Amino acid sequence: MTELNVCLLHYPVLGKDGRIISTAVTNLDIHDIARTCRTYDVDHYYIVTNLPAQRQIVANVIEYWTNGPGKKQNPSRYEALKLVILKSYIEEVFEDIEKRCGVKPVTFFTSARKDEYVISYSEAARIIEEVERPVLVLFGTGWGMPDEVLKMCDYRIEPVRGNASYNHLSVRSAVAIILDRLIGERVRKEV
Repeated sequence: MTELNVCLLHYPVLGKDGRIISTAVTNLDIHDIARTCRTYDVDHYYIVTNLPAQRQIVANVIEYWTNGPGKKQNPSRYEALKLVILKSYIEEVFEDIEKRCGVKPVTFFTSARKDEYVISYSEAARIIEEVERPVLVLFGTGWGMPDEVLKMCDYRIEPVRGNASYNHLSVRSAVAIILDRLIGERVRKEV
């Protein structure tokens, strides 16, 4: 694997009624997912939102911690937030990776919904270790991702499940759990 990327999708995602919507970016998701990505040696953390006001909020947070007073105030936060790349549309994420790496990424998507067509974490981890293309792990917000996004992906990873019937993890918790299951303490090989 040459490069590992994570993407948090705020548009297009599904609303509770199944229609395509945009969701709000939270400050916690910017910081906490960036910190998780840095912990697991992820190369880039993409945040996708098509809303100009939301994009400005994310840009302000990134600027403060990577070029503003936050860089000196908290160097470890800088280390995490320098991984963040802001995009308006998912297609821009694919284009950015392909431009940088010269090839389309192998793409995994995650979902809280059960489905018979999923791969296990061990199978996904094996693919990630062996593939000689960049990898993109896609996380959605809202009530999931629309079919148009799912069709862009190569694999669907099994959902995170506890022993309770309750199924509503925060996305930042899901990212941490899934990256640990996929990467854990394994050493990434450079190709």
